[in-house]
Amino acid sequence: MHATLIRRQLGGLVPPKIATPKLVSGGSGAGLGPLVNFYSKLPKGNSTARVGGIKGRYFSGDNASGKPIVALITSLFLIGYTIDYNMHLKHHKNNAH
Repeated sequence: MHATLIRRQLGGLVPPKIATPKLVSGGSGAGLGPLVNFYSKLPKGNSTARVGGIKGRYFSGDNASGKPIVALITSLFLIGYTIDYNMHLKHHKNNAH
């Protein structure tokens, strides 16, 4: 991985301008006061379970719908019809019906 990608992904772990290298490497714990104060205000406990992807978007919760199944059936029909039509045209190209 590239260093910029890793830095971007890990950038959300420590808030900017709260934990500076000078405060962290100060030797005593007194310099970490703003950082401890920030993290003490964050909510504690378990987070709510979230279902992502297509299942979470269409099949769970208030937005439950059958649109993905209908779209899948329609797209398979259209692809099959297109292939069948083109094969039929190739048949008529060399042989008369």
